[in-house]
Amino acid sequence: MTGEFRDPDALRARAGVTGDPNRDQHFLVDDRVLDRLPGYLTDAGGDVGHVLEIGGGTGALTDRLLAVTDHVTVVERDADLAAFLREEFDAERSDGAVTVIEGDALDVDLPPFTASVSNLPYGASSEIAFRLLPERKPLVLTFQREFAERMAADAGGPEYGRLSVTAGHYAEVEIVETIPPEAFDPQPAVESAVVRTRPREPAYSVPDDDFFMRFLRGVFTQRRKTMRNAVRNTTHITGLGDPDAVVEAADEELMSRRAGNVSPAEFARLAALAWEVGSPEERDSDDPDQDDTDSEKRDPGGRELEERDRGASE
Repeated sequence: MTGEFRDPDALRARAGVTGDPNRDQHFLVDDRVLDRLPGYLTDAGGDVGHVLEIGGGTGALTDRLLAVTDHVTVVERDADLAAFLREEFDAERSDGAVTVIEGDALDVDLPPFTASVSNLPYGASSEIAFRLLPERKPLVLTFQREFAERMAADAGGPEYGRLSVTAGHYAEVEIVETIPPEAFDPQPAVESAVVRTRPREPAYSVPDDDFFMRFLRGVFTQRRKTMRNAVRNTTHITGLGDPDAVVEAADEELMSRRAGNVSPAEFARLAALAWEVGSPEERDSDDPDQDDTDSEKRDPGGRELEERDRGASE
């Protein structure tokens, strides 16, 4: 991108903010990184008709997005920053190019959008990502690097987990850039990464998306166990009424593996079998009793929480 954009340091000075790690505020201040982010969307042919930005901060990225789109909707949960954005982009708001929504991105009603480019707050990044992914729109999002690597991991690798399968269910996922802590102020303790997703249908089919997600969530909480035991031990998550029927009907070799060595397509086939013979109960996909193994909010180090049982697989 070329052009004159608002200086991120000047924006922070006008807003009168310095950032607060305790409130998950790490402002992206490296002009070079800011300049590149919109290009990751346009280079991939993403529809830029209406771009959603979550966590607008002081508007440094907002300003650059306006160079590639006719409309940016910014969601900002900090009341003071939302007020600053409305003032800073008053002319653009009057022209219909910018809309500022004050509130938590997990709670507000999101407008129809064609793509999202966002520097997400670490503490809610996984929850926000999995609100956006089912929309099947192109996304360019920043995460903790370790979280991003798990999101893009392939089966069998050390980073592969529920996050990898779930993200890949909705989109092609790739890491396009790593960002050093020095690009932010205040500096976070870890490196960040930019993830680009391109929506696509998976190469497999599942009988019910909500059940598939519950099934994944269940077996990955028992990732040190064989699939045989994982299916039997997690009915409180999966809702299976007859897990033994699933184990008996499934391929024996598959059931002897651990979840980290099962491909997404194999998970889909097993979930379809479980749906058919396992007598799953209907359950709200927003079941508050569900675990949250891939949440950065619960796991600030970015590591997937695993079953604490260190016992043998059998």
